[in-house]
Amino acid sequence: MATGIISLAANMLGLHVIARLLFFLNIAFYIVLCVLSLLRAIRYPSRFFGDMIDHRQAPGFLTSVAATAILGSQFMILAGNDRVGMVMWFVTIVLWVGLTYTIFTAFTVKEEKPTLDQGISGGWLLAVVATQALAMLSALLAARLGEHRLELNFFALSMWLWGGMLYTWMMSLIFYRYTFFRFLPSDLSPPYWINMGAMAISTLVGAQLIVNAAASPFLHSFLPFIKGFTILYWATGTWWVPMLLILGVWRHVYKRFPLVYDPLYWGAVFPLGMYAACTWKMNAAMEFNILGFLPPIVWTVALGAWLLAFIGMVLSLLRGMAPSGPLKPH
Repeated sequence: MATGIISLAANMLGLHVIARLLFFLNIAFYIVLCVLSLLRAIRYPSRFFGDMIDHRQAPGFLTSVAATAILGSQFMILAGNDRVGMVMWFVTIVLWVGLTYTIFTAFTVKEEKPTLDQGISGGWLLAVVATQALAMLSALLAARLGEHRLELNFFALSMWLWGGMLYTWMMSLIFYRYTFFRFLPSDLSPPYWINMGAMAISTLVGAQLIVNAAASPFLHSFLPFIKGFTILYWATGTWWVPMLLILGVWRHVYKRFPLVYDPLYWGAVFPLGMYAACTWKMNAAMEFNILGFLPPIVWTVALGAWLLAFIGMVLSLLRGMAPSGPLKPH
């Protein structure tokens, strides 16, 4: 997810070499993660499927939906391969349906459930990100394929609206957890950046629907509504940026929580890249010409965060492969 959106944002900014390098790297990442996930499901099925119905762990499975959709978007935009994009669209739908209804059905019927402060986190908003990623891929297909344009635009619009409704439900619970339960530095994990990232990807989809409206009378009739909600999503996401930065300072400076590599930090890289991409797309779609300065700045920060996370990941893997100590004779 993080590498894909950094790549797409680089392409928007005209940095095509970087965009393509990250695209090829993302293909490798996707294959490796799919293989590792499959091996884990085969070797440790009880833990794998147990995590899928756990209130804290289950939302993480929805990254597979968003990652598949974003990689499909890369194939279409960077490689011009609409056929692979269509295949990835079908895979994304299967993953979205299977995981969404499995996870939330399990949460509903479980007899023992955690309290709100123990069970919910910003990671829950991956359900919104997954939904909007599917909407984005659908909107791209509608823009590039003449056949079934009406159906794809309708599907994209419906998923976009559903994602917004889902954000409203979940964000209400998360904000309640923020303000009425004790909050420790360890509770403020990097996935809370998805508070902003979910709104950023919603903005990106809205901007694409605005572009699609030029060739779609159906969408054109909704244009004022789509523009209004797109700005609402962008403004909401923008509000979160200073708030999350302040909380980060509170966590690492005031409370001195150690800043060491954690795979969860990729959950903070993705929203930064998405904010750069959505701001560029909205500025272009609405012909604002007032936000053009912002995407390059945010993208540079996002690329820096990506590099730090990547270096941390490599060093963590190397440490994991290093022998723990001298061998002792038996």
